[in-house]
Amino acid sequence: MPGRHEVRNFTVASLVLLFCLQPLRADDFIKKIQPVLAEHCVTCHGKKAKVKGKVNLLELKRKSDLTDNLSLLEKMVEALDSQEMPPEDEEPLDPKLRSELVAQLQKMLHEAISARNKVAQAPMRRMNRFQYSNAVRDLFDLRVMVYSIPERTMRNHGGYFKPASGLMPKALKVGSRPLGKSQLIEPRLAGVAPFPQDLRAEHGFDNRGDHLSISPLLMEAFLSLSHSIVESPSFNQKNVGIWKHFFAAPPTGSDLSELIRDRLSPFLSRAFRRPVSEESLDRFVTHALASIKAGEDFTATMKKVAAATIASPRFLYLYERSGGGDAAEAVDDFELASRLSFFLWGSIPDAPLLELARAGKLQDSDVLGKEVERMLNDGKLKRFCDSFPAQWLQLERMISSAPDPKRHPQFYFGGGEHKIGMHMMLEPLLVFETILIENRSILELIDAPFSYRSDILKSWYASGQAKGRAIPTAIPFTRVEVTDRRQGGVITNAAVLTMTSGPLRSQPITRGAWLATVIFNDPPPPPPGDVPPLPEDDHDSSKLTIREQLAAHRKRADCAGCHEKIDPLGFALENYGPTGIWRDKYENGRKVDMSGKLLRQHAFNDVTQFKDAILRDKARFTRAFAAHLLSFALAREIDTSDAVALKSIASKTKAADYHFRSMIKEVVLSDPFRQKYNPQEIAK
Repeated sequence: MPGRHEVRNFTVASLVLLFCLQPLRADDFIKKIQPVLAEHCVTCHGKKAKVKGKVNLLELKRKSDLTDNLSLLEKMVEALDSQEMPPEDEEPLDPKLRSELVAQLQKMLHEAISARNKVAQAPMRRMNRFQYSNAVRDLFDLRVMVYSIPERTMRNHGGYFKPASGLMPKALKVGSRPLGKSQLIEPRLAGVAPFPQDLRAEHGFDNRGDHLSISPLLMEAFLSLSHSIVESPSFNQKNVGIWKHFFAAPPTGSDLSELIRDRLSPFLSRAFRRPVSEESLDRFVTHALASIKAGEDFTATMKKVAAATIASPRFLYLYERSGGGDAAEAVDDFELASRLSFFLWGSIPDAPLLELARAGKLQDSDVLGKEVERMLNDGKLKRFCDSFPAQWLQLERMISSAPDPKRHPQFYFGGGEHKIGMHMMLEPLLVFETILIENRSILELIDAPFSYRSDILKSWYASGQAKGRAIPTAIPFTRVEVTDRRQGGVITNAAVLTMTSGPLRSQPITRGAWLATVIFNDPPPPPPGDVPPLPEDDHDSSKLTIREQLAAHRKRADCAGCHEKIDPLGFALENYGPTGIWRDKYENGRKVDMSGKLLRQHAFNDVTQFKDAILRDKARFTRAFAAHLLSFALAREIDTSDAVALKSIASKTKAADYHFRSMIKEVVLSDPFRQKYNPQEIAK
C-alpha cells in the first residue's frame, strides 16, 4: 500500500499532467482543483468555524462559482502567484503544480472578464485645484500663474524641462515648494487665492472621482473664484494671450451679435471640451447683448461671460455621456481627447486634439499614438511630473518628517530654519523626470546608474554631513554617476528612507508597507487597533534589535499574515538609518540583519541583492507601475476588470525594452482608457 507522501506525489504528478494536456472544462474543473484545495487550503478556508479572510473554498462546487466571483478568483491567482498561500507553516505546493494552477486560474479570470465585456465605471468628478489652475491658464492663454499651489513639489528655475530634446541637462536649478516659503513667490494673478487643497485617496491620487465632489459652499467658492480671476488687476492685455481676440472692444459699428457669437463659439467649445450647442451659444450671446444694452462696457461684459464659463458645471466637471446598453463601449472622440489631456497635461485639450476629435480621427490607434508622442514632447508634460511622481512616491510625507535635532543636528541648517529634506525630496523627482524625458527603462526607478544631487546631498551621502551652501531658493543640482548600487533609484533614496522613519529610529514596518504599496501596488490592510507600538528608540538597555522586538507582533494570528509580507521588505532597507545614512550596526552595538526572501522565493543578504530580486521578477513591478499609471489616468481605483489590460500593457512594455514612454502609450491604447461603461438607468 503506498505511503502518504507517495500518494501526494502521485496526485501532484497527475494534476500537472492533466493541466498540461488540456484546458479545464466546466464539468471537470472542480474535480481537478479540489484535490489541491483539500490538500493545502480548506483547513483554514472552509473546515474551521471561522474561515480565514472570509473565503470558504468548500463553497466552490463548480467552475461558475469562481467565474461569477471575479474578485475571489483574482485573489486566488494573486495569493498563489505571490506564494502567500499556502502560508509558511503549511505544506508547500509543488512548484510545477503552482505554476500550472496559476496559469489555468489566470486563464479563467481573463476569459470571464472578456465575456462580461465591461470596464469599471469612470466616475463623474470635478477638477481638483491643480487641474482647475491649468485649465484656466490654457483657456485664457495666461502668461502668469492663476494662484500658487504648494503641493506642486518642485519648482523649475531656468526652464530646464525640455522634453522634446530627449535630454536632461547635466546641471540645473530647482526649488522645493512645500519646504521653502520663498518658493511661493512667482508671477501670478493678484488677489486670487486657491480653494482648499484636495485630499488624496488612500493608496491613490488627488484626482480620484470618489474624493472630488462639490458642495453648495464649494460651488459658491468657485463662483467667487471665477470673478476674482477676471477682475484681478493682473488679468489684462499683457498677461492674457486671448485678450485681443476675445476681450478687446471691436471697432465702432460692428455687428455685436455676430461678433460675440464668433468669439464665444470657439471659446465655449474649448472650455466645455466639445462643440457648444446652438442653444447654449444663444443663451450666452443673449446674456452678453443684454448686458451691453444695459450700459455695460464690452470688455467688462466679456469678462462676466468668461467668469460664468469657468464657474459652469460643464467646465468644472469631467464627465462622459451615458452609453446605449449594459456593456462597455468606446468613448467618443471628445471624451477620449479629455481623458488624454487630463492624464498627461492635467488640463483641457488643446486645439489640435479637439480638431482631431471633431474630424473623428482620434479613435484611430496610429493617430492616437502620434498624439501621445506629441504631448509627451510638449512642455506641458511638466504638469504630469508635478503631479504623478510625488503622489506615487508619497513624498508629501517628507514635509512632516522631523528627525530628532539632538541625534541628527546635521539634518537642519541655516540656524535650524531649513531641512536637508528640501534637497532630499527633489532627487527622486529629478530621477523620474530624466527617465521619462530620455525614455529610459522604468526598471531604473529601482536601480538607476545616475542621480541628481546638490552639494549638500553629495556630502550627506558621502559622510552624513550637510556641507555646502544653504540655498533655500534656486538650488543647483548636477547629474552624477551612481557606482554604489546601495544608492541608485527611488527605493534607497534619502527622502524615502527618512520619511518612512521616526524621529529616533528606522521603522521597517512603515518601510515595508511603503514598498508593498508603491513598488508592488499591494497595500497591506491597516493594523489592528490594539497593537502596542514598538519603543521609539533603538539603543535601549534591552539590547534587542528591531527585528527581535517585532517578533512579538508576528506571534499574533491577526498580525502574522501581513508581517510575513511586509517584514522582509522593510528589513531589506534596515541598513539605512532614520535619515538615509548607511549603517552596519545599531547604536546599541548590535549588528543590522537585513536578510530575507522576496515573495518567499528570492533570498537576499544585502540591499543590492534585494534590488536584484525585484528586477528578477520584472513582470510584477512592471504590472504594478502600469496599474498606478492607469489609476491616475482614469482617476479611479483599479479593479478586477482591468486585469487583462494590465497584463497586456506589461507584456508590450517588456517588448519595448521597458521604455517609459512606451508604457504610457500602451496605457492610452488600452481598452480601459478607450472604453467606458456608463449605462443609462432604467426608471422603475
